[in-house]
Amino acid sequence: MSHLNQPNDAIAFPTWIAVGAAIVVLAVIAAAPADQTGGFTIPAGYRDWPLISVAAVGSPLSDIRAKLGNDIAIKAFRDGTIPYPDGTIIARLAWKQVPSEENNAAFRQEALAKGLSPDAIQKLLNSSFVAGPATNVQFMVKDSTKYASTGGWGYFQFTNGKLDSAPAATTCFACHAPIKARDFVFTRYAP
Repeated sequence: MSHLNQPNDAIAFPTWIAVGAAIVVLAVIAAAPADQTGGFTIPAGYRDWPLISVAAVGSPLSDIRAKLGNDIAIKAFRDGTIPYPDGTIIARLAWKQVPSEENNAAFRQEALAKGLSPDAIQKLLNSSFVAGPATNVQFMVKDSTKYASTGGWGYFQFTNGKLDSAPAATTCFACHAPIKARDFVFTRYAP
C-alpha cells in the first residue's frame, strides 16, 4: 500500500506540490535580470539642478533642450574635469519647438521699428520659438564600474515619468562613442 493512500498524506501531497511550485517561482524571479534601470529612478529635485547648457535641434526633431547637472557634474564642468567623476549625473530635458504669437508680435513690432524688410521680418519670425510640450527626459549617470561596458555611463530615458522600453544604454552609447576623448559627453558648459 502506498503511503499517499493514508488519510493525512492526502492533504500533505497537494501542500508539497504548492510549496514546490512556490520555490520554482521564487527561483525564476531571483534569476530574472534586474530592470534595465539598474535601480535608477528619476532623481528627486533634478529640475532644480543648475543649468549646464541649452541647445536647439532642427527638423525633424525640432526640439529645445536644457542640460542640467547635479553638484558633482557642475563642479566637473566648471573645473574642466575629464573624465567626469563617478556620481556625475547629467539630465537632458526636451520640449517641442512651438511658435509664440505673443513673442512674434513683439518681435514684429521691434523689427518694423528697426526698418527690417518684410522678408527679413518673416525670416526672423520663422526662427522664433518657445518650449512647447515636453518630449522626454534623459539621464547620463557616471559609474565607471557599473557601466564599464558603455564607457562608464548609464543612459536612461523617461517619457511621462516612466522608463522608456527601448534600451537606451546601447542606442545612446553608440551615438556618444565618437566623442570618447570628452568622456562621451557632447555638452559643453555655458557659463
